[in-house]
Amino acid sequence: MLVEEIMTRQVITLTPEDRVLYALQLAKANRIRHFPVVEGKKVVGVVSERDLRSAIPALGLQLDLRQLEQTPVRALMHTEVITVHPLDPIEEAARLMYQHKIGCLPVVSGGELVGIITETDVLRSLVELLGGLHSGSRLEVEVPDRPGVLAEIGEITKRHGINITSLFLAPSRRQPGHQVLVLRLDVMDLHSVARDIEAAGYQIVWPAPKPGESFS
Repeated sequence: MLVEEIMTRQVITLTPEDRVLYALQLAKANRIRHFPVVEGKKVVGVVSERDLRSAIPALGLQLDLRQLEQTPVRALMHTEVITVHPLDPIEEAARLMYQHKIGCLPVVSGGELVGIITETDVLRSLVELLGGLHSGSRLEVEVPDRPGVLAEIGEITKRHGINITSLFLAPSRRQPGHQVLVLRLDVMDLHSVARDIEAAGYQIVWPAPKPGESFS
């Protein structure tokens, strides 16, 4: 999945000279938390609703709306902007958000703003990729990191007439040289397919059998 598939294309923006009061009103009216700050179509900064609200106590206990009307967004915006391209994969966007602890990424192509993605967009897309929006059951299998494993597991599910709706691999924390294959299958009863996977020499991680038991 690419950034262009999840980004918001109709972006509400601010300019550096827009006032804080206007920006706060815009955030409330549109229920948004992040604004790219642009000059023309070029991104020159990013400001969040939290940044805007942080200006309120700094203006004193007696809040004077005239001061909010006079304070420009330029005074609060972050100018070191991290961006992504529409054709970047969403995992790259997720990595950047995690690494830099930010809640949004302007999407830039040809030096111009073409969209924006937020942490909510990324989280929703990852849930979709992991099959969390589909009915069915989750099966985790610890497998050796070697060619042919996916084909072997797939052949077992095929024999059972079970469709794999999603899958991904993660490094095993228990055994070096192994991975955990996480499958979402379009069945509710996993016992028979788990039994055959276990019989083929693979370890079922989830659902975990009771101590001393197996699916065989």
